Amino acid sequence: MANIFSRRILARKIREEAAEIAFLRPHPEHLNNGAEVAYPNFIANHTKGLPHNDLGEVEPAAYKALLKALCSGKSEDFENIPRGCDNTPAPQLPQECRPNQSEIGCRRFVNPQAGLTFELEGPDAQSLAIPPAPRIDGPENSCEAIEIYWMALLRDINFTDFSRDGLVARATEELSNCSAFFGPKERGKVTANTLFRGNASGNLVGPYISQFLLREIKYGVQTISQRQRTTVSNKDFLTNYQCWLAVQNGFDLSGQDQFDSVPRYIRNLRDLATYVHFDALYQAYLNACFILLDMKAAFDVGNPYLFSRNQDGFGTFGGPHILSLVTEVATRALKAVWYQKWFVHRRLRPEAFGGLVHNHLTDQAKYPIDPEILNSEAVRLVFNKYGTYLLPQAFPEGSPMHPAYGAGHATVAGACVTVLKAFFDESFVITNPVVSNADGTQLSPYIPSSGPNTEILTVGGELNKLAANIAIGRNGAGVHWRTDYSEAVKLGEAIAIGILQEHKLTYNEDHCFTLTKFDGTGIKI
Repeated sequence: MANIFSRRILARKIREEAAEIAFLRPHPEHLNNGAEVAYPNFIANHTKGLPHNDLGEVEPAAYKALLKALCSGKSEDFENIPRGCDNTPAPQLPQECRPNQSEIGCRRFVNPQAGLTFELEGPDAQSLAIPPAPRIDGPENSCEAIEIYWMALLRDINFTDFSRDGLVARATEELSNCSAFFGPKERGKVTANTLFRGNASGNLVGPYISQFLLREIKYGVQTISQRQRTTVSNKDFLTNYQCWLAVQNGFDLSGQDQFDSVPRYIRNLRDLATYVHFDALYQAYLNACFILLDMKAAFDVGNPYLFSRNQDGFGTFGGPHILSLVTEVATRALKAVWYQKWFVHRRLRPEAFGGLVHNHLTDQAKYPIDPEILNSEAVRLVFNKYGTYLLPQAFPEGSPMHPAYGAGHATVAGACVTVLKAFFDESFVITNPVVSNADGTQLSPYIPSSGPNTEILTVGGELNKLAANIAIGRNGAGVHWRTDYSEAVKLGEAIAIGILQEHKLTYNEDHCFTLTKFDGTGIKI
C-alpha cells in the first residue's frame, strides 16, 4: 500500500510539474490587423452565413450579434446569431449552381466555442498567437490574392508541365513583379520550380508532391494505393454572382462535385484540392507515419532504444506510440487555431474578397482595396473566362463556415509533421523517388532535369513538403491565403513542441527529441 500511495504522490507531482511548464510559458497579447475598427461596415472581415445586402455586404446588426456571442462566450448568444438563410426563401438560382437535391439547405457556423476550450496537456488554446493578418488595403493582401487567382486559372495544369506552360510563365512574371509577395523565389524571381510551393527547407527539392502523398501505405495486412477519387477538369464554382451571393448568405450549394470515374495519383492543384476537400485532418500524416515505419526510416538519435542491446520500443518510443501521438496533437492544434480564427482575427475568405474586387471593378461600389490586385492580369483573365471578377472556387459551397486566418489544415499539418520530425531522423534519405504520370494512373521514377542523384530527398524535407502540399492545396481550392498557411504551420509546431516538452516528464527512459523547425532552426527537447 505504501508503494501505491507513493506512486499516487509521484503521479500528482508530475502533473503539477507539467502544469508549471505550461504556466511559465509566455502568454502573448493577441493583436488583429485593426480592419474591423477601420471599416465599421465589416467588409474586411469574415461574415459568411450572416445576412447580406445585394452587394454581399453584411448587415451590421447581425455582425454585432456575432461579436456579442464571441465576447460573452454564452451558448445561447451563439444560438441567437442571425443567419442569412433563416426565414428567407431559397433563391432562384441558375442551373449551373443548383445542387442536386430539390431543396437548398442552410449551413451552420463551424464550432466557434472550440476556441474557449481548456487543454489538459500542451499549451493552452489561448496561450499562443499569430501575427496580424494582411489587410485588404495593403499590398501583401493584394499579392496573396493575385497568387490565388493564378491558382484558379492553373488548377488543371500538371505540376510536371509547369516549366513549359505559357500561362505558368505569365503567372511567375506577375508574382515576381508583385511588390509584397513572400512566396519562395530563386535569385529574387518566382519560377516554375518555386510556384505555389512552401517556404520551409526541402520544399523546392524534387517533385512538387511529397513522396508521402504518392507511395503505397502498408496498413497492417492491407496495402492501400494513394490513387484517389478526384473531380473532373475545368469545373469551377461561384463565378456567377447570384450563386456567390447565395453562398455568402449561408445557402448550402454543396454536393455538385463531378467525380472522375478513374482513380488517379495527385497531378495538379485540382487533384490536391479534392484531397483536402474530403480528407480527415490528420490523414496525410498518419499515412506518412505508416510509410516511414514500413521503409524502416531511422529513428531520431534521441530515441532511447536506438542502441539498446535487448529492448525495443513499443508503447513508448515505438510504432504504437508514434502512430497515436501524431493524431493526438491534431485536436489540440485545432482548438488553438479556432481561437485565432473566431476570437482574434476574423479574416475574410478569399471568395468574399473576390466579391469586393468584382463590385469595385464593375462600379457597383468602391472599396479601400490596394490597387495592385485591381490591375492584375490574373483577375483580368478570370473576367475574360467567366464574365465576372469573382474568384473561381474548386468547391461548390466555397469556403467553410469559419474565418480564414489561420488555416485549420495548416495548423494540424504543423503539429503532426513536428511530431514526425521529432521521432524520425530528418536526414534519412528517401530512395527511388516517384512522380505521377501525365494522366495520374501510374507512378514513374522521378529523374531531375539536371541528372540522377542531383536532388536528394530526405525525411525532413518531404515532411515539410507534405505540410505545404496539404495547406497550400486549400489555397489552390480558393478558400485560404498564403499567410493562413505560413503562420498556421508555426502555430501547430508550437503546440506539438509544448506537448513533447510536457510528455518528457512522464517517461522512464533517458531520451531526447531533436528536430528542425519550419524556420530552419534546430531544437532539442
